[in-house]
Amino acid sequence: MIKRHLKIPSELLSFLRNLHPDVKRKIKAGLKEIALNPSSGKILKDELEGLRSYQTGGYRIVYREASSFLEIIAIGERERIYEDTIKKLLEEKR
Repeated sequence: MIKRHLKIPSELLSFLRNLHPDVKRKIKAGLKEIALNPSSGKILKDELEGLRSYQTGGYRIVYREASSFLEIIAIGERERIYEDTIKKLLEEKR
C-alpha cells in the first residue's frame, strides 16, 4: 500500500496538541490508517457528500480525497463533529 500525504490545517494541529495524550495517540493512529487506506472511513451523505468519516474512540476524523493527497476537514467528538463540519463548509463557500 502507498501512504498518501495528509493535508492538516494549522487550527486542527493546534487542537490536537491540546488533547489528552491517550486521545492524541488514538487520533494519530487513525490518521496513519487513513493515510495507508483512504477508503477505510465511512462515506458520508447529504450535506457532507464527498467526505468520509473515520472513527477512533469517541472522536471522528472527517476527510476528503484529493488527487494527490487527503485533506483532513475536521476532528472532533462524535456528538458535534457533523454539525460543526457542515457549518465550516458553509463558511468556506462564502
